[in-house]
Amino acid sequence: MAELHRFASFDGAEIAFETLGEGWPVILIHGLFSTAELNWVRYGHAQRVSDAGARVILPDQRAHGRSAKPRTAEGWPPDALGRDILALIAHLALDPGGYDLGGYSLGARTTVRAVTLGAQPRRAVLAGMGLEGLTGATRRGEAFTRAIDHRSEHKPGSWEWYAMQFARANGTDLDSARFLLQDFASIDAAGLAAAMTMPTLVVCGDADRDNGSAPALAAALPQARLVDIPGTHVTAVTQPSLGDAIAAWVRGS
Repeated sequence: MAELHRFASFDGAEIAFETLGEGWPVILIHGLFSTAELNWVRYGHAQRVSDAGARVILPDQRAHGRSAKPRTAEGWPPDALGRDILALIAHLALDPGGYDLGGYSLGARTTVRAVTLGAQPRRAVLAGMGLEGLTGATRRGEAFTRAIDHRSEHKPGSWEWYAMQFARANGTDLDSARFLLQDFASIDAAGLAAAMTMPTLVVCGDADRDNGSAPALAAALPQARLVDIPGTHVTAVTQPSLGDAIAAWVRGS
């Protein structure tokens, strides 16, 4: 059973995280409007990675789950999500190269930001992510900001309506998340390649185009392996093959 922990991040905001298992530290970050529990625990991914010999570390990102949900600009310093991960690494006293780091969708973007800010994982995982989701992150953030601002106007069945329903069901504070979205920063392909020099697993649903092209992302990185799994952006995260792919990557196979 996962254990719940809390710590004060770089600016004092409380960040909650779960741990599961013993062994090599693997930090996995959930997606937008999700939680560590939903993204990684419910469908067995954390257990699969733990069974591969890892201590799985699962933070709830700021504005999500059991972590702080600041509703003022002061509660959202620049690069807050990436800096929260650096603070978590420091809190756990993890040495450079002494852990793996990855995430799904927003979690993949946070992984890249953390690395850009100085995180040094042995290996990385970018799941549910394509090249355009990183090089065009600002546009993606603006689209979700509009969805929040017009949350009462969306037509049932639209992507905006589904996104708002998903966020509410998972307890995301939308007024807090709006600050998060305004902090989305794009990175060009050259900067991405310069930052993500470690071996990187790119794993994505074969019908997932929400964040652009996963093959293009893998091609842009110097040491990437591309793994396709079944599903769309929403359904791929429920597939056992996601946890299996990450577990194999952690084992080095």
